[in-house]
Amino acid sequence: MSMFTPIRPLRVSNEVTEQLKQSILLGHFKPGDKLPSERELAEDFQVSRVAIREALRALENAGFIETRQGITGGAFVTDLTFQQLTNSFLDLFLCEKLSIPELYHVRLLIEPEVARLAALKVNDEYARRLREAIEAERTPGPTLSEEVDRKTSVHYILAEMCGNRFFEALVTCVMRLTKQVVEAVKPDTQKLHPAGLHDAAVEAVIAGDPETAAKEMEKHAIAFGKNLMKMEEEYHQKKG
Repeated sequence: MSMFTPIRPLRVSNEVTEQLKQSILLGHFKPGDKLPSERELAEDFQVSRVAIREALRALENAGFIETRQGITGGAFVTDLTFQQLTNSFLDLFLCEKLSIPELYHVRLLIEPEVARLAALKVNDEYARRLREAIEAERTPGPTLSEEVDRKTSVHYILAEMCGNRFFEALVTCVMRLTKQVVEAVKPDTQKLHPAGLHDAAVEAVIAGDPETAAKEMEKHAIAFGKNLMKMEEEYHQKKG
């Protein structure tokens, strides 16, 4: 017996998309699973294969599935990550519906709270990882991408530590968007983010001092935000 419900004529592909999405979210199809063929889905939903194709395309664009070619190909369920959300943020930034001052404002709001929560959950393993990340920041990366990765690693660790997956998603998106902006502008990274900018906040987290961690991370967010906005201003002056 099919798990799907026959579709009404109106908005056919949209309804197919929603039912398939719900099946994935409910775990009927797990990451790596292959969805039934277009023919099988068309029979289950009692719709045309064109409608199925449109629905699968929508799911692929949303990051729920990937399409593989060849004899063993088909539509396979992906492991949902924060990358889809990051891509959406980047698209909004590129079409100028998000700005660097807005990015700075969000970081100023969430980063101190993430640091505060992280300080409440610190343990020996997290302390070791944070110290290693801080130490890595002191050595310039061989490429701009590696340099940015080294100087954002602390934020990913703190986001993991904080225990709030929504905060982790936001931090991940913000950090990846920041990296893509920096890579596009290619600034002097030593001026943008000098080594040691995270030290005070990280030491407070390791010490298990949530209030100091939040205050120091706020100072960091302000200092880096000003540098980021100055970078944007200089970039536009060069272009102009």
